[in-house]
Amino acid sequence: MNSRDDAIRIWKAGVAAVDSTRLTASQIRLDGDWLVVCGRRFRMSALRRIEVVGAGKAGAGMAAGVEQALASCPSSCQISGWVNVPSDCVRALTRIHLHAARPPGINEPTAAGVAGTAEILRRVQELGPDDLCLTLISGGASALLCQPPPAVSLERKLAVTRALAADGAPIDELNLVRTQLSMVKGGQLAAACRAGTLIALVISDVVGDPLPIIGSGPTVASPSTARDALTVLERRGLLDGRIPAEVTEFLREQALRQAQDVTQGRTSAGPRCEVLNQIIGSNATAMAAAKDEAIDLGYTVIMLGSDNQGEAAEEGRKLFRLMRQMRCRDAAAESPGVATTSDRLCLLSGGEPTVKLAPVSVPRLGGRNQELVLAALAEAPEPEIWRGLTLLSGGTDGDDGPTDAAGAVADASIVRTMRALQLNPSEALRINNSCPILRTLGALLVIGPTHTNVMDLRVGLVTAQDDR
Repeated sequence: MNSRDDAIRIWKAGVAAVDSTRLTASQIRLDGDWLVVCGRRFRMSALRRIEVVGAGKAGAGMAAGVEQALASCPSSCQISGWVNVPSDCVRALTRIHLHAARPPGINEPTAAGVAGTAEILRRVQELGPDDLCLTLISGGASALLCQPPPAVSLERKLAVTRALAADGAPIDELNLVRTQLSMVKGGQLAAACRAGTLIALVISDVVGDPLPIIGSGPTVASPSTARDALTVLERRGLLDGRIPAEVTEFLREQALRQAQDVTQGRTSAGPRCEVLNQIIGSNATAMAAAKDEAIDLGYTVIMLGSDNQGEAAEEGRKLFRLMRQMRCRDAAAESPGVATTSDRLCLLSGGEPTVKLAPVSVPRLGGRNQELVLAALAEAPEPEIWRGLTLLSGGTDGDDGPTDAAGAVADASIVRTMRALQLNPSEALRINNSCPILRTLGALLVIGPTHTNVMDLRVGLVTAQDDR
């Protein structure tokens, strides 16, 4: 097995650890007449109905985990559900309907997503005090669980989120603005629920695991306001006509109303049901499993944390420079926690960087993980410099931008091919067109949907010599 195989194996071990079916099923069990969910106990004979709703790229696996855990529930308790997922994640389940809320690879709200969200709201509003609502939230829920207010059309909301994404806005800014343009985000799903108890099982795809940000927090009251959304748009220079005037006017009216509510002591209506939010998986979970796999393969591991954000190309350059430093025995000896006798090092990095699109009107295709790896290739396009170095960056959901790849991998062999074909990584990087060149090089990591999502996982391997 060579270093590239090792990197893929380590990365896949991290993804396997956040398998959404297993994570969800582990939180639900039957104990005689009791149902135990995230440590909370419910007497089955007292439950009339269990309704399962939610959205996210991990939604299909999470729903399957619920069905698996509840397979032996007594017939006296009705179990049903509706979960919005990407269309390539739809499959037949016994009691829970998986709704195709958007096409694969297009992480934006659609009319189908709006219709699915309306159905979810209808279902939770029909519940009663003897019912339990299980809400499944994972990365991608912001786009899949979508219903704008009547004054803002879906097309206008899309224009705002596209402008923010093109400007490189991080997920917290995107979700802050989206929350103010929604009928379901920022705790509004929980506020609509009439069940006795709502338990949200959450797989985090956000740095720091902040509940109000993950999936735009449909079961968590948002501390943000319309004024905060306007501040984000103003700071990024998007109030100069680049977003629809109707959206700006709506946010200004909302900000005025919210300010008046504060002045007059009025508060928004909170949830009518008891709400429990439980994170059941995160990037740290994947990182820990990847570390164990790397150790089993004989690597000394350096953990770089799960909070790496920044701009994707710069993150790629920084990670590659660190790998080059670690190749030197003296540099490794100066790094905390690195054994000086090791000639096999593994750097693990998690998080979610952004890509700021260059202002050019040319065809381009890629994603943040592909851009990160391409930037490393552009940093050092010489095979000798890559001797003994392997870098992999992949989205744990199996998606990287509007492409069929999760990410990409680079090593000395890839660089040799790049030079032989006379390909220019810097030119592709300049216009954010990473996918075509990486596909030509055979460097793409293509695995299909993983039915989970805990941001990105990067694996950097440093060995004493090039083993390819």
